[in-house]
Amino acid sequence: MNSYRTSLPWRLVTTAAEFLDSRIGWDKLPLPLGLGTLLGLRIRLRQENLHDTNQLPSANVPEPTPPKDPSKVRVNRTPDGSYNDLDEPRMGMAGSRFGRNIPLDKIAPATPADVLAEPNPRKVSRELLTRDTFVPAETVNSLVAAWLQFMIRDWFSHGTSPEDRPWTVDLVDDDPWPERPMKVMRTPDDPTRDPHAPAGTPDTRVNVFSHWWDASQIYGNSEDELRALRTGENGKLHLWDDERLPFPSDPAKDPSRIPGFWLGLALMHDVFTREHNAICDQLHTAYPGWDDEEIFERARLVNAALIAKIHTVEWTPAVISHPTTVTALRANWWGLAGERVHDLFGRISKSEVISGIPGGETDHYGVPYALTEEFVAVYRMHPLIRDDWELRAASDNSVLREATFREIAGPEALKVLGSIPTIDLLYSFGTLHPGLVTLHNFPKFLQEYERPDGHLQDLAATDILRTRELGVPRYNEFRRLLRLKPAKEFEDLTDNPVWAKEIKRVYGGDIEKVDLEVGMFAEKLPKGFAFSDTAFRIFILMASRRLNSDRFFTEYYTPEVYSKAGLEWIDGNSMISVLLRHYPELRTALAGKKNAFAPWNIAGQD
Repeated sequence: MNSYRTSLPWRLVTTAAEFLDSRIGWDKLPLPLGLGTLLGLRIRLRQENLHDTNQLPSANVPEPTPPKDPSKVRVNRTPDGSYNDLDEPRMGMAGSRFGRNIPLDKIAPATPADVLAEPNPRKVSRELLTRDTFVPAETVNSLVAAWLQFMIRDWFSHGTSPEDRPWTVDLVDDDPWPERPMKVMRTPDDPTRDPHAPAGTPDTRVNVFSHWWDASQIYGNSEDELRALRTGENGKLHLWDDERLPFPSDPAKDPSRIPGFWLGLALMHDVFTREHNAICDQLHTAYPGWDDEEIFERARLVNAALIAKIHTVEWTPAVISHPTTVTALRANWWGLAGERVHDLFGRISKSEVISGIPGGETDHYGVPYALTEEFVAVYRMHPLIRDDWELRAASDNSVLREATFREIAGPEALKVLGSIPTIDLLYSFGTLHPGLVTLHNFPKFLQEYERPDGHLQDLAATDILRTRELGVPRYNEFRRLLRLKPAKEFEDLTDNPVWAKEIKRVYGGDIEKVDLEVGMFAEKLPKGFAFSDTAFRIFILMASRRLNSDRFFTEYYTPEVYSKAGLEWIDGNSMISVLLRHYPELRTALAGKKNAFAPWNIAGQD
């Protein structure tokens, strides 16, 4: 345990929180008591569930490029995330290690005996995850799925898998998979691992992107990428409809040919590239003496912060819409004092609880900042994706095209963008429900996902395999390490008796073997939740940490760095205002809505 808030009063808070949570459940408590319980749980998680993988033996760690002008790194984000922490410039930069939310000695080795253990990943995919009937998440719309992929593109990338030494998954006789055995490429090894590390040293992996919440999914990860993306005029970026791809001279970097690209991701990328340019226009008007470089750097800061704000106070409350979590998440940004007090008086306290995290003090809680493998694992939410999509007109709700997911993924997505107006595509996403994150609801087209290179991949099996490969514990052990009760019987996993029997059969009666994803997908969800309470424990910790550790959201979140006009832009905008700025024809669909991720109005219906 680190020394964060270990005085007697705080120990009483954390002890009471864990007692109330285990005996009653935070979600069943009255709002004030529920908020206090979540606060206590977050303190304990910060104390016990942040672990630094950089202490493990390393070699050839990435070095930040010395800045041409050292003063600029104080006020500008770097493309690779270096110099965010001025005392430790490598912290969180591209090529640095993922951290962990479990003790390093609890990381299971990636041996075939564990990764390919029975039930093997393909068996789990076919018998427990396959979508029989689409189960919708009725309180949200499919922008939720698009947004999540847009975020993950920035946060998690283990790199391109090597072609050699694939994992080989045995198949039963009646399995229709076209190759035998199934092959799943391995996660790339950690290039910074010391080859002379002692035997038994836990495996580590690196994130090829920056760990910081810096919108690198828009701005790229290097100076070369940035130069290709920028127009060179008033800080602006090239748009998708500029009749050029961001990397016209390098087809290998065509974003539509990178696995994971689909229509939803393209829409979000387009919207926030346009938003960057709108911010540039505002800054140019407010500060006409600024040059292209100054406008770009301020606009990037503003756009990244607006994205973080939308995720914190709109997206996440939409998918976990319990009254306690909605209040808690909004408090992460504005504090319990609330948005109105913030707008009138700014910060009224140094406390993040009272006045929110932005503009407060930077704090790593004794552990260098990094995204974690456990955060990656709980964000594996592919069931959000629909298989079948009705693309409809915003004007009258008429069907323009029916498409499968395969027909809106990869390069096919760009064809759809070129043939159907963006306003109609956004309207379609806003009026279609995503899937609920639960068992038997994995998209069938992702169980037979055709990558842009033509290879087939079962993403359900891959998700199971990846979680094992990266040493994330199985469900019961994961819960123990978060100080949650493990399931003693299969009936404890779920309130669905049919599922309990299916899981018991698939796992041969051994409840300790149940994979994390299966256990989370089986759980009874708290009121308003689209994903499990177990996953939520990692969010309690990591959702605030991404803000607390980033100086551009804390002590450098000031008018001197962002500009007065920039901070006003962040304060004054939401996902709804962003959409309406660029697509005002959506006004009728969004009339009366407070959250753009809730289902939109259907054209022609009163």
